[in-house]
Amino acid sequence: MNTSTVSAKGWVVIPAELRQRYGLKKGDKVRFVEYGGVIAIMPALKNPIKESAGMLKGKGSLIKALTESRREEAGRGK
Repeated sequence: MNTSTVSAKGWVVIPAELRQRYGLKKGDKVRFVEYGGVIAIMPALKNPIKESAGMLKGKGSLIKALTESRREEAGRGK
């Protein structure tokens, strides 16, 4: 487990092993997220729109699934 000490200015050094693993370099931005009493440090996306493209892509088409669902409901008289 990697540990760091918080300085008087609130600075924390990210251990070299983790910086290498996550490709963090001088000048890179990170995000702090708090949930359930835990603070997580995450690399910030450099280009959020481009990097998030396709992340919600699923199998099949939502429009086709909804259209099929509507047809089935109409066939049952709903």
